[in-house]
Amino acid sequence: MPWTPALSVGVGLIDDQHKTWFEKAEKLFEAGKNNQAKEYVGELLDFLDSYTKKHFADEEKYMLSIRYPGYEEQKKAHMAFIAELTKLRNNYKESGGNITVIINANHMVIEWLTKHISNMDKKIGDYAKQNRH
Repeated sequence: MPWTPALSVGVGLIDDQHKTWFEKAEKLFEAGKNNQAKEYVGELLDFLDSYTKKHFADEEKYMLSIRYPGYEEQKKAHMAFIAELTKLRNNYKESGGNITVIINANHMVIEWLTKHISNMDKKIGDYAKQNRH
């Protein structure tokens, strides 16, 4: 499932990072489906992990800069997701690079991200719009 304008938060930096996130997640899914090299899948997983951490840090910094009241709730959700991603990477390594792990996990990742953006991140954009000086 690709990023769509319906997932726009209305904050340029956050939207751009979400687009990149979806592109990489799609590539990971495609690589799994096409039985591509385990190294490539491992590389994409590593990228997603570090990119996710960077994106969440940027998003949290932005929330603090606009004094967003839902910051703590967002931070908890981010930490929970990073834990899931860590579990996914470990499962992949422990399974010896089993592609099925990626295909199953990819649905979880995309679904979480879509729900998170729709239910939580959009509120950041709404808050930013309402509180422009």
